[in-house]
Formats: sequence, structure tokens, C-alpha cells
Amino acid sequence: MKIQTLFLTLTTSACAVFAADVTGTWKADFDTQRGVQKYTFTLKQDGTNVTGKASVDTNGEKREADLKEGKTAGDTVSFAEPLKIQDNEINVIFTGKISSDNEIKFTRQVGDFGSSEGTAKRELASAPEAGGTNQAAAGRGRRGGRGGFGGGPIELGPDDKPAFPEPPAGFNVRREDIAHGDIKVVQYDSKSLGTHRQVRVYTPPGYSAEKKYPVLYLLHGIGGNDREWIQACHADNVIDNLLADGKIKPMILVFPNGNASITAAADGEFPGEGAGARGGARGGPGGGFDGWGMPFENDLLKDIIPLIESTYSVHGDREHRALAGLSMGGGQTLNIGLVHPETFAYVGGFSSAPNTREFGGMSSEKLLPDPETAKKLTVLWLACGNKDGLIRVSQGVHKMLKENGVPHIWNVDSHAHDNTEWANNLYLFSQHIFQ
Repeated sequence: MKIQTLFLTLTTSACAVFAADVTGTWKADFDTQRGVQKYTFTLKQDGTNVTGKASVDTNGEKREADLKEGKTAGDTVSFAEPLKIQDNEINVIFTGKISSDNEIKFTRQVGDFGSSEGTAKRELASAPEAGGTNQAAAGRGRRGGRGGFGGGPIELGPDDKPAFPEPPAGFNVRREDIAHGDIKVVQYDSKSLGTHRQVRVYTPPGYSAEKKYPVLYLLHGIGGNDREWIQACHADNVIDNLLADGKIKPMILVFPNGNASITAAADGEFPGEGAGARGGARGGPGGGFDGWGMPFENDLLKDIIPLIESTYSVHGDREHRALAGLSMGGGQTLNIGLVHPETFAYVGGFSSAPNTREFGGMSSEKLLPDPETAKKLTVLWLACGNKDGLIRVSQGVHKMLKENGVPHIWNVDSHAHDNTEWANNLYLFSQHIFQ
């Protein structure tokens, strides 16, 4: 199993050095690529050794882990939270200083994927049950990225505003009075990766081999899989409802797994985070986080698209192909779509993460090596919420596109790095493609 280490650094304002005693319950919130993660640390100190648990709530999804390698040295405390994301075992390492008896200021740095800050406060036994100054009220930290495009307060410019009104209420809720599309798991052998994989495919109501359909490929975020767009954003409901209202043309949706190191499980399912996902050979093609880059791009272009076009009745030209993604998938979408207008006519990056070339620092390649190539796109969509700590990534892309005269839609609404943002933009983006 490949072990990767993500660093979570604790910082503090200047204070007198004192012997730390971290025994107790601490709470802090962090804005991350997966949304706000609410941490509760239950710590016990014995001399210089620290043991305990981390309980985490992310958008209602909960996990718990025993902390390890805990220790103190003066006013410094450190420990590790073991975490599994798909086929990667990760030690999230916490190190830092205590600013007072009951407060620690955290900087959460997640490898190359950015950083966030938050203040942890100790819950005191005498704290009143409702409110009060002793209640832990950890502040939301800021989300960061490499290359100066993450971290720091969110600063909005005159261009950073909504391009369209909010979708109507219930736009992604299943309606029982309309026809519904079908979702199937399709497994395949990836020649570019040398492994067995799968995608999920949505076909619209009334799908017929007598007709030809356009295809929208939707990429998920880090820690997600081929189910994220369906389960978290209800992408199938969005398209079903738009079709029923006559706002879009029938289309096929394809949901790949954006991590090229993940193989198809025996039951046709990909386990989620922490569920012991079955992965490709360790150290093989696309192993670990490298699997989000060129290995997946090759799989998409050389295996997934040919699979779909040989299995379903679809158009096989660029004017009938679209690519969009959320967070990590948004970065992948921009990395791939901006240099392949011969393959995709429509490209959408929603809340793009720091893996975005040039702005995330994870690749020496340029995001826009040739502006004239990107100008061939029929629709280039860039979106982010104004409460998203990753907005600097998208702001940087917008600025670069604007300076190079590349036409694009820049949609900044009032949301954060969350499912609402991504479902909203799918609703809007899908009405601007295949026209």
C-alpha cells in the first residue's frame, strides 16, 4: 500500500513558552476541497506522550480515527491522523504550537493540494450547554493552494459576480411525474493503463439506438469516485428535470473515476473514502495522486471516449462532446479541455482545485500554452462560489483568459466549495451546450 503524508501545520502568535498540557477536547473547522470538515480532537497527555481520537464531520459524513505518534515538547504538540482515500493510505500530521491554555491556531496543509486555517478551542467542563464564552466555537479557516493562489482572505474583484440567476427551487430533486433516465455501470479494459476499470453511464428517457446523442463527461473531486456527481449533486435528476421542461436536448452523461490508480471492484462498485477501495497495482500506472494527471487524461482520451462511442449511439465529433468537473475534476477538465478543442467543444471547470496547471503548481506544463487553441472552444465555462477558499485558483484562470482574449463565461455566485455550487453550475452549463 502506498503511503503518502499530508502535513497539517499549527501556527501561533508570539507567546511565552510554557509546558503544554493538551488533555481535553478541542474543536476546529477547516474549509477543504471536500467542504467544511469539523474536527473534534479528544486528547490525553501522559508526560510527553499524547494519545486520543479525531472525530470528523464533513457535510454529514462522519469518520473517526485513533491518533498516533502523539507527543509534546514545551508549547508544541504533534500527532498523526491515519486516513484512507480510495487506494491511498495517508497520515495527516498535525504539528504546531499552543497560543494559550484553551486555544490553538491551525494551518492545515494537504500536500500539494493547498492549505486551510482554523482556530481550535478547548471545551471546558464548566462550559454552559447552550452558548457562553467557554463553548468551543472554532472559526472557519481559510483554504489555500500553492503558487499564491490559495490562502489569505477571499478578495473579490469587479468581475467576480453571478453571470446568471440562481436555479429554481427543487431543480435537482427527483420528480415522480416525469420520465427518468437510466444509470448503468460499464466495465472496460484500459489499454493505456493496463488495468480493468469502470464508468457509470446515464442514458436519457427514451434512449434509442435509432438516434444519436451528444455526450457530457463529468469528473468528480478528490476523495470521490464515479458516484459523486450522482449521489452528492443528483446530476441525473438535474438532467431529467431539464429534459422534462424542454430546456435541453437529450444527452448521455458519463461518470469516470478520475483517479487512474483505481480499478473496478468485483461487484461493480467503487467503495468510498475510508471503505478500503480496491486500487491498481501500487507503483503502477497512475499510482497514488499521480493518477489524477496524465495517466487519467490518457485513459479518458484513448479508452473511455472510444468505449462510449463503440457502445452507445452517440455522435463522434467535437461539437457533440462536453467535459466538465468539480474541484479536482475541475482542474482536470481545464488541464485537458483547454488543449484539446479537437476533442471537446464545451469545457466547464467548477470550483477548480490547485491541481489546475500553472496555478496549482503540480505540473510544469502551462495551462494555456497557446491561447489561439483555447479560442476554438464553443463554450468555456469557469465558475466558483464567493465563499470558496479556493476561489483564487479560478480567479487566476479568469485573469489569464481575459488577458489573452479567450472568450469564456465567468460565473461567481454566493456559494462555497460544496454540492450546491456544483449542482447549480451543472444546471446552467447543460443549457449552454449542444445547442
